[in-house]
Amino acid sequence: MRKILSAAMMLACAAGVALAVEGMDWAYPITPKPKGPPDKEKMLTVPGSKKQYTAAQINDGFAPPDWFPEEHPTMPTEVSAGRAPAFRACALCHLPTGGGHPESANIAGLPVRYLIRSMEEYKKDNRVGVRAITMVEIAKAMTDEEIRNASEYFANLKPQSRQKVVEGATTPKSFVGGGGMRYASAEGGTEPIGSRIIIIPDTAEGAQRRNPKSNFVAHVPEGSIANGKALAAGGNGKTVACGICHGPELRGLGDVPGLAGRDPTYTFRQLYDMQQGRRQGDAMALMKGVVEKLSVDDMIALSAYTASLEP
Repeated sequence: MRKILSAAMMLACAAGVALAVEGMDWAYPITPKPKGPPDKEKMLTVPGSKKQYTAAQINDGFAPPDWFPEEHPTMPTEVSAGRAPAFRACALCHLPTGGGHPESANIAGLPVRYLIRSMEEYKKDNRVGVRAITMVEIAKAMTDEEIRNASEYFANLKPQSRQKVVEGATTPKSFVGGGGMRYASAEGGTEPIGSRIIIIPDTAEGAQRRNPKSNFVAHVPEGSIANGKALAAGGNGKTVACGICHGPELRGLGDVPGLAGRDPTYTFRQLYDMQQGRRQGDAMALMKGVVEKLSVDDMIALSAYTASLEP
């Protein structure tokens, strides 16, 4: 079964290359092919945890690491282990805390109904593109009960922000590594940021080991936060004020998700995918007027502003 799953994942990666968004590898990175199998012998640790895992265990889709089990509720099987061959554990990418990584969503504290509806949209192929491939595969392998159990777990977690937003004309040179995350280049140096958001972990080891306490720095163009704040208020008619649906502090309203403190590349992808028709479903009727006039720079600014807020 594991061999079948590995083959399926390779096909998904190949398909992902074809679905990549031209000129936007900063937002839609393609995970490079691993240089070799993960180490099954060396025991690894993270600061503050008594747990130890090998690299192979850290990347096990059906038993990912739980470095701090005492700091969150008991995970249901759906979150901690999944179900082979296609339903990988939610904690692998979203972590036991729901905080996720830049390549996956921060879903802690999102409304149960919103999470369930999102999984239903994946099942219906209403979300497409390089970042949706894995979730479509997982959603189609899950039962309605499994989706509800996982959704209720993550909805009951405290929302958290794991990135510091820093404006500037330049960003550290970086490359895409394991997990589709960016890492600072070994030779150092900087480069113009242009129209991009570049997120780099505080420590590469923390991100690679799926440490939920490992944080990130989101580098954004100068002026992004102020521009985003103006756009979130309606942008003088260019868009619709975000607070109407997402709440006055953008922390969510009813079944509508909070935007405050979410990963900025994730928020950008959602806005861009909505505009380009990669997301369908009932909720998109409400978002169509929001995104239709936005430029890439506008979406970067909105994403930077919302990420700078406390969740």
